[in-house]
Amino acid sequence: MPYSIVWFKRDLRVYDHAALYYAAQRGPVLCLYIVEPSLWAEPDAANQHYQFLLESLRDLYAELRRCGGQLQVVTGEIPIILDRLFKLAPFAALYAHEETGNGLTFRRDLAVARWCREHAVVWHEFAQFGVVRRLKNRNIWQKNWEAHVGCRCLPIPNLQSVQLPWHEPPPPTPEQLGLAQHTPSNRQHGGRRLGLSVLYSFLTDRSSQYRGGISSPLSAPTACSRLSPYLAYGCLSLREVVQATRQQIANLPVDGSRRKQGLNAFISRLYWHCHFIQKLESEPELEYFNLHRGYDGLRENDWNSAHFEALVAGRTGWPLVDACVAMLNDTGWLNFRMRAMLVSVTAYPLWLHWRPVGLWLARQFLDYEPGIHWSQLQMQAGTTGINAARVYNPIKQAQDHDPQGHFVRRWLPAMRRVPDTWLFEPWLMTPDIQARCGVQVGVDIAEPLVDLAIATRQAKARVHVLRAQPDIKAAKAAIVDKHASRKRPSSRRRSKAKESGQLELDFEF
Repeated sequence: MPYSIVWFKRDLRVYDHAALYYAAQRGPVLCLYIVEPSLWAEPDAANQHYQFLLESLRDLYAELRRCGGQLQVVTGEIPIILDRLFKLAPFAALYAHEETGNGLTFRRDLAVARWCREHAVVWHEFAQFGVVRRLKNRNIWQKNWEAHVGCRCLPIPNLQSVQLPWHEPPPPTPEQLGLAQHTPSNRQHGGRRLGLSVLYSFLTDRSSQYRGGISSPLSAPTACSRLSPYLAYGCLSLREVVQATRQQIANLPVDGSRRKQGLNAFISRLYWHCHFIQKLESEPELEYFNLHRGYDGLRENDWNSAHFEALVAGRTGWPLVDACVAMLNDTGWLNFRMRAMLVSVTAYPLWLHWRPVGLWLARQFLDYEPGIHWSQLQMQAGTTGINAARVYNPIKQAQDHDPQGHFVRRWLPAMRRVPDTWLFEPWLMTPDIQARCGVQVGVDIAEPLVDLAIATRQAKARVHVLRAQPDIKAAKAAIVDKHASRKRPSSRRRSKAKESGQLELDFEF
């Protein structure tokens, strides 16, 4: 009997899984996940990503067993695996979700499409998020997003399972894939069961902290939904999260206004989630090159290895920046405001090009989602050509979001000995004060790599001079047409943006 292959990628669930649902309507199904060595050799891949994946695959295996299927995990490059399968047990169709991943997955999908054409295999692809293939402009994008999230969630199908026609060894170890050993000790763990638990706790309890709680690194770990890795790996579908959130809003009592405000703000972030992924879908080179090519050469030729190495080591000298790096090393997560601040510091006072910084952060973020990641890197670095300069002062951010120093003292033990007077600028302590509190600046606490005010002012001037050039301005219109959102912010957010000189697009999950 003819059968179909369902190729699982970053969609590790059975509920609201269009590829699985429609393949099951056709007949027998081989459920396939392929560990691609080339993908794990990419510079944006990390051991924590692989561990989260394996945990999610274990949940998926159990879910498929309950509905009559069986997950087959194979290691190899996809065209080779498809060739082998087709020779041993020819199949009629391939089903999968559309993926907006890194450059390798883009090229790999093109190779799979060629293979299917050559072998007369029909490849059915379905939207994973509210992202539109071959989109010409953004005029109707919001309507498409609402249509996607508004469709009914597809039920779990009953499956007729097909077995792999050969014996496959267990998945490779991280060492066999060449992945570095480090994985954050306190990262989130994978799988749909945990994802649903996190969703439930957010909708029923933690969402009341969302408004006002997501910016500070002190409150954000519980105020944010913490769903981002489960959405990135498809343990939960975007549609089910949006619909569950809207249902929760509808069920709230009159006195649940604070939670309702938080949940409405969360849905707005889910919209921006797809908005940014759409940028990479429409412009795959965004991962490698400036969105506005007029900014080419702005930072590329000024790479400072010492600055980058100090950043990675958490030795920039600015306590909030170094504490954020320490938290990332331990948890694989950081709230959006601190991510934006971190990238802003690298792009302006440290004057580092966004691409190498982005590869390092991709490995650091457990919830690495290429479309969001590279769009945000460029937006914070000021190379999109359509966004206002986003320059976050790490001293002011500490004063605003960690005024008592609880965050920096948690993650930087030496800061526990620094008196409150010197909390935000410990390098200004005189030698006798350092001796009295037992902290030596330059040893226990790093000295700032540059003078923050001077370096930031010089960096902003370089960007503004370039931005003012007529040819740079002229190229802006095409970028706006292709990538700019047509969604207008609320009047409150417009007022806030006008006061601050920039539009805030914080979209922590």
